[in-house]
Amino acid sequence: MTASAAPGSPAPSPGSGRPSGSAPPHAAGSIPGRPGAGPGRATAPAPGPAPWKGWAAVCAVALGIFCLITSELLPVGLLTPVGADLGVSDGTAGLMVTVPGLVAGFCAPLVTVGAGRLDRRLVLCVLIALTAAANLAAAVAPGFAVVLAARLLVGVGVGGFWAIAGGLAVRLVPERHVGRATALVFGGVPTASVLGVPAGTLLGELGGWRTAFAAVGVLGLVTLTALVLLLPPLPPSRHIAFPELPALLRGNRAVRAGVVVTFLVVTGQFAAYTFVRPILQDVSGIDAGFVSTLLLGYGVAGVAGNFLAGARDAYRTLLVISAALAVILALIAVLPGPVAGSTLLLAWGLAYGGVSVSVQGWMIKAAPAATEAATSLMVAMFNLAIAAGALFGGLAVDGISAPAAPLGGAALMLLSAVTVRATAIRRRPDRLG
Repeated sequence: MTASAAPGSPAPSPGSGRPSGSAPPHAAGSIPGRPGAGPGRATAPAPGPAPWKGWAAVCAVALGIFCLITSELLPVGLLTPVGADLGVSDGTAGLMVTVPGLVAGFCAPLVTVGAGRLDRRLVLCVLIALTAAANLAAAVAPGFAVVLAARLLVGVGVGGFWAIAGGLAVRLVPERHVGRATALVFGGVPTASVLGVPAGTLLGELGGWRTAFAAVGVLGLVTLTALVLLLPPLPPSRHIAFPELPALLRGNRAVRAGVVVTFLVVTGQFAAYTFVRPILQDVSGIDAGFVSTLLLGYGVAGVAGNFLAGARDAYRTLLVISAALAVILALIAVLPGPVAGSTLLLAWGLAYGGVSVSVQGWMIKAAPAATEAATSLMVAMFNLAIAAGALFGGLAVDGISAPAAPLGGAALMLLSAVTVRATAIRRRPDRLG
């Protein structure tokens, strides 16, 4: 995730003289002087690590984000086959998205605070290993209860990894490249949302849903190898205490607004997107064999939306996105026909592709001196909203019909647009972009 100008210039913590969450000066660059050098003695700085090593580490973390978010959202395209094979309804199968989202929402701040004294490299490796094992367990699960237990472990990995990874770019590359590195790390989120899920859906249709889960488990093992080989030791540089999180919410109106907007947009998105397969089949009349192809198109459109939003004002972008999604979700719920359904799905992907980068940009600008804490709150709400959306959509699908899910999502998107607009009217120019 990136935001225009924001990630590239993290603000210093009060009195620290360096960006919040960054390593001590010697941790991410060259060490001035040499052992035994006394005051006033001119010494050449010791050479720092090769630049490619820092970028290789950034790529490994980005791969971890991609793997974890793909793991979290993989069931979106596999609800129907999983439900049919394990004997549960589409609404019940939606719990595979609800459970990890709920767990990740709670684990984001818990892991951020609890792992404050542990080497970040070790924490990230443990979390990705846990997620890989959970996906492999789901692939051989004899029943739905075992699948849900495995999905709980996925939630632990997602919440903890995402929250910690957000503050690592400043420790891996020189300061002038922090913005670009942050963009690469958080680029794993929208890429997983818009490409990982469609690819998993296609693999599931070709080889069965268990094959898709097994493939993501293997991807987790590959990612673990990359982290072990490419990440340097990352001892803690700043410890966040629990009281800091509610204090940030109480004292920063822009952060509060960003958390609310995140909840509304993401809940509305996943109320509909979790059940996109039955919507396309029941409302648009699209043959099941074409769903995976359309989701790949949704993914391509989403990547384009991510790049379009990345260089733009976060407030204006979220306002346009919320309003556009309100219209798109309402129309896809009521307009029949494959042409209308396919067109609206592509527009949906284009619009939602810019959400992650825009919300991240909002939070960084809202709290430039406390980006780790603000990101932790955003990650928590983002994942809780995924769970809330999947649960809300499941109740709507089981209790009413498939079109009720996108209609409910459209209503939440409209509320988001109103919230963004109201916040903009009252905002301070130096707090939001």
